Amino acid sequence: MARTRLYRHGALESEDLPVREVARRLRDGDVMAWIDLCGPSQDELAELAEELGLHELAVEDALHAHERPKLHQYDTHCFLSAYAVRLDERTGRLRHAELSAFVTRHALVTVREDDRFDVDLLVRRWDESPELAGSGVGYLVHGLLDCVVDSHFEAVQALDEHIEHLEDLVFADRPDDVDVQRRALSLRKSLVTLRRVVLPMREVVNGLMRRDRELVDAALVPYFQDLYDHVLRATEWTESLREVVATIRETQLDIQGNRLNLIMKKVTGWAAIIAVPTAITGFYGQNVPYPGSGEPWGFWVSTAAVLLLSGGLYVTFKQRDWL
Repeated sequence: MARTRLYRHGALESEDLPVREVARRLRDGDVMAWIDLCGPSQDELAELAEELGLHELAVEDALHAHERPKLHQYDTHCFLSAYAVRLDERTGRLRHAELSAFVTRHALVTVREDDRFDVDLLVRRWDESPELAGSGVGYLVHGLLDCVVDSHFEAVQALDEHIEHLEDLVFADRPDDVDVQRRALSLRKSLVTLRRVVLPMREVVNGLMRRDRELVDAALVPYFQDLYDHVLRATEWTESLREVVATIRETQLDIQGNRLNLIMKKVTGWAAIIAVPTAITGFYGQNVPYPGSGEPWGFWVSTAAVLLLSGGLYVTFKQRDWL
C-alpha cells in the first residue's frame, strides 16, 4: 500500500490520501507532499512519473535493485538512492534495505522494493521537528537521510563492539582459532558492505546542499551540516575498523606462529632429555663384553648416569626458559 502525507503552509494537513489525489493537489503552489511506494509495478510508477514529470532514466533506476548510492540531477527533479543497514547480532552479518527517492520542488517520492526500511521511524522523525516543515521538501529529505545515516552509525557501533569481543578471543588463554577466523572474515565482509553504502553518502549529502538546487534554506543548513558531519564520522569509523580487523588477523597469525615456536622449543628440549637415557641404555645393551657387563655396579652406574645427565639437562633448559 502507498503511504502519503500532505503539508500546507508548513503544517501537516492530511495523511494516507490516494496517490492520484495527492498528485492532483500538488498543482497548488502552497502544498508539499510525501508519497511512499512499496514494491510498485512498472505501470504504477510510470503513471506517477507522467503526473510529476519524472525522467524515464530515474524511473528505470528506481525499478532496478542494487543501485549504487548516488544523486542525479534532472531538469525537474533530483533522484537519489541510498541504503539503510542493520547488523544481525546473532550472525554478525549486515542486512541492508535499498531506498530510491525522487525530489521535486513540492514533493518527495520514496520507492522501496520491500518493507525492510522502517517507514514508521521516518514518520516519527518528521513529527519530532514539525517546526522545520516550513522549509519545504528539504525538511522531508533531511528526515529521510537522517534515518539512513543513523542506521549507518548504529551498524558501525555494533560492529565496533563485535570487534572488541573478537580482540578478547584472540588473546584468550585457549583461543578457538577456527572460530576467530570465521568471525574475523564475517566482520570484514560486513565492513566491506558497509563501506560501499556509507562512502558515497558524502557526495549525496554534499550535492543536496548546493545552492543552485535551492533545496536547503537557511533554517536547514545547520541540520544538513550536522548530517554531513555524521556521514564523515561514519566513513572514518568504518575505515578504521577495517584496519583493526586486518590488524587482528595479522596478530592472530603472529600469536599462532609464536605459540608454534614455543611448542617446538619445548618438544626439542624434551627430545634432548629423552635422548640421554636412550643413548646410555643402548650402550649398556650391547651384546659384547664391556666394563660392568653382568655386574651389579654396571647397572647402578648406568642408572646414575641417566639420572644425573637427564636432570642436568632439565635444569639447564629450565633456567634458559626452554621448557
